[in-house]
Amino acid sequence: MKVLVLGAGVIGTSTAWYLTKQGHEVTIIDRREGAGLETSFANGGQISVCHAEPWANPDAPLKILTWLTRDDAPLLFRLRMDPHQWSWGLRFLAECLPSRTQANIGEIVKLSLYSRASLQALRAETAIAYDELEMGILHYYTDRAEFDRAVASASIMRKYGLDREVESVDDAVRIEPALAASRERIVGATYTSSDESGDAYLFTRRLAEMAQAKGCRFEYGKTIDALEVAGGRIEGVRVAGASMKADKYVLALGSYSPLLTRPIGLDLPVYPAKGYSASVPILDASKAPRVSLTDDGAKIVITRLGERMRIAGTAELSGYSTDLNPVRCEALTKRAAEMFPGAGDYAKATYWAGLRPSTPSNVPLIGGTRYPNLFLNTGHGTLGWTMAAGSGRALADIVSGRKPDVDFRFCGATP
Repeated sequence: MKVLVLGAGVIGTSTAWYLTKQGHEVTIIDRREGAGLETSFANGGQISVCHAEPWANPDAPLKILTWLTRDDAPLLFRLRMDPHQWSWGLRFLAECLPSRTQANIGEIVKLSLYSRASLQALRAETAIAYDELEMGILHYYTDRAEFDRAVASASIMRKYGLDREVESVDDAVRIEPALAASRERIVGATYTSSDESGDAYLFTRRLAEMAQAKGCRFEYGKTIDALEVAGGRIEGVRVAGASMKADKYVLALGSYSPLLTRPIGLDLPVYPAKGYSASVPILDASKAPRVSLTDDGAKIVITRLGERMRIAGTAELSGYSTDLNPVRCEALTKRAAEMFPGAGDYAKATYWAGLRPSTPSNVPLIGGTRYPNLFLNTGHGTLGWTMAAGSGRALADIVSGRKPDVDFRFCGATP
């Protein structure tokens, strides 16, 4: 069977890998000159099942209101004359109900656990290397109310099988000694020892090379113009004025997915949330964390990637611009320098911004559509790297007519 995968980020490339392994004739198309050069390029580096609590939670509306005037706010809505942004925002508010938050946590945990296991199996099978570390993820808190809420969330996650444990300040410093420099600011922590970290771009690039070696074709530097519909099915994809045809089509274009589906009557609830990162050379390895960290007060993550620290986070809902806001960039390195003085050469930080494809619930769209040969793998928000292997594996099963090995709220009818 011929399958056309649209998008060569970590999601699309993972999907293409599993489809190729299942014996399909796979072609993947991307407008960039290589795999993983957009949202997958410089993210926070965490395989973080522990990040299962969605942005949409009961505390979010009030926080967002207080952050509206702060240019460095962790989650910033820049209101635009954009009906899609307003529609997304209203759905977001509906997902903030406690019952919806708990249900969404369950879906995110189930898929993330499956994905982490799938990544581990892939690594064992292929020996793929991507600056990976298996040292867990430690969340530390500098605000007592935030910590108390995290304790409640951790309890919900444990019900779904995630080993997220509550830790004291002494335990946090024992797990990551680099926190000793700022221990007086910390009120508590949670630790998920089974979580991991690694370079998503390096993984995507190397997985693309391995998929290509197995027969997958990569068509880089080609802009996807439109989906062509006839007889209630996708007939082809218009690429640079020509039509490319396959038996089945997988849409994995991240934040750009709705732009391709709206003309054919599918208004996907996906909106870009611009995230920022800083890559900082390590000056003193003894002062730089090795355990991947989440600073919940600042809503940033800090991950060791080889000889670099990757500091990433915040979300800005302001359309499709990837322009860098110096205030938001500097907020990342300022916070890291406060918590880990002398660890990195913060003056030499390299900044980046990418568009996370976010749904109001933070639950991704994976599965079928009303077009029987069009499939979705998009809307993973901040957890694209965490969910990539499992999403790709599950969707490959669906495309192949098999039921995935994970109990998840897939789109459309599943086999």
